Amino acid sequence: MRIPKNIRDNLRFLITEVGSQVATLRKCFKAASLADAQRILERSGYAYNLMLRIHEACQNRTARPGRSASDINTARAIESIATELERISGLCRACVKQLEQLESRRWPGAETYRFMLKKTARTIDRIEPAVRSNDTRLAMKIGQIKPELDKAYNRLMKKYTAGLKKSKHTEDLVTGLLMAHDVDQMGDALLDISEAIISANLGQPMNIERYHSLRASVGQLDKVDDPSSLVVEPLAETRSGSGISGIGLPDGRAGDYVAIYKDGKKHKLREERKGLKSWQEKFPGLAPRVLSYRKRGQSASLLIEHLAGLTFEQVLLHESTGLLKETLAQLNATMARVWQETRSGKPVAAGFMRQLSRRLEEVYMIHPEFRQRDGDICGQPVPSFGALLKKAHARESKISPPFSVYIHGDFNVDNIIYDPVGKKISFIDLHRSRYMDYVQDVSVFMVSNYRLQIFDAPMRRRILELTHEFYRFASTFARKSGDRTFELRLALGLARSFATSTRFILDKSLASAMFLRSRYLIEQVLATKSADQKSFRVPVREIFIG
Repeated sequence: MRIPKNIRDNLRFLITEVGSQVATLRKCFKAASLADAQRILERSGYAYNLMLRIHEACQNRTARPGRSASDINTARAIESIATELERISGLCRACVKQLEQLESRRWPGAETYRFMLKKTARTIDRIEPAVRSNDTRLAMKIGQIKPELDKAYNRLMKKYTAGLKKSKHTEDLVTGLLMAHDVDQMGDALLDISEAIISANLGQPMNIERYHSLRASVGQLDKVDDPSSLVVEPLAETRSGSGISGIGLPDGRAGDYVAIYKDGKKHKLREERKGLKSWQEKFPGLAPRVLSYRKRGQSASLLIEHLAGLTFEQVLLHESTGLLKETLAQLNATMARVWQETRSGKPVAAGFMRQLSRRLEEVYMIHPEFRQRDGDICGQPVPSFGALLKKAHARESKISPPFSVYIHGDFNVDNIIYDPVGKKISFIDLHRSRYMDYVQDVSVFMVSNYRLQIFDAPMRRRILELTHEFYRFASTFARKSGDRTFELRLALGLARSFATSTRFILDKSLASAMFLRSRYLIEQVLATKSADQKSFRVPVREIFIG
């Protein structure tokens, strides 16, 4: 880390001060005397003031314009280290106050405290060289003290619990338990310091478990002699909590990755691995290959092939009209082939209104103004959105798709990749892939275009015209496939996506426009008689362009 001299000096003073307090506390346990303990209480303000100076300097540094991501990550790491060091100082003070409550200056387990504090002091000495040299291996050693202190703490817990059962010296034993917990918490603080250093070195938030998983995964990459030399660049954080990073070579160009690393909840990544393998079996090359999958507890990591190209969103917003037309043509051809080749005679309804019902409370939490009761206008009843939804549930149950296909499941514009060189479409983020009504993907794609928060008039027209083009492609496929209820199901699918997408949009004007479109589409479906459903048409131009 590149650290300014004033921050570096104050951090060194803070490390020295906290290390000294831990060593002094150890003497108290060794000599069974409180003479040295007063020094810890008297110097409590010094550690706190050093922390404040470091925080202020780091905040001033990040506030300056033109700061790189590396500088900002470093400043945040130093702030975290300073906070955790002051926390250790506070734990030392808490132990001193507990010592003052003891009736006896000697009790079982004192040697264990000395061992714990000796290990803690030695670990604190490693912080400054780990920070100065960007030494991730040394940072790892700092974090390794946590399980050692936990083990010692558990020994003390058993010893004191057994003593409490005998009902002798209960006050001292309870005090001992409290002190044991405080010393054990020093391990938590040092673990946080370890993770802060590792995060700064890698340029993204990283805990020990995630780092172990990352190293184990990238170690399996071909043509990589030294996994520790690889560059890890954060790309995104999903709404489900998964982290996505690009793995690049140290001399590689920006954005030129050898693999993509994802980590998060095990069940999410297990589903994605299953989806990737399924697509590879059905359409080799359409989805990235799985290079490594590792699980640990409730977490897991996935290393997948990096796909060259641009996301559909990037093409739409930043590339030429010619490339956009080319991308859309390739997308349409790919979708037609997928739908035709995976078509199954067993229908699988999407249940759009059921999906909407499950997410409606989340929508209301972000936009409480959407929650309304039944009302009337000039004597005409106006049902609430919830009442409309119940009726739409019943209507949808009578509208079944004639067949099912293998769908993407999360067909947003940022989950579609186009390689202009190879003229090839690819899919990513496939944890929701399954056999279902193809209208699910159609409706999600159309609304993902609409909800792009671009308000430049020419670009807005470009987005919405493209959406209309995709609709024409899908409706032509439906007509050729003998799908007579495509339009009704699409209206419900669009209603679902318009409404549920508002939980990610804070712009009140855009969110309101989307929610009203959802209501309008549901009303249109409910107003269509069964005899007229084959002639129903979604007013796409009015909804997306008008």
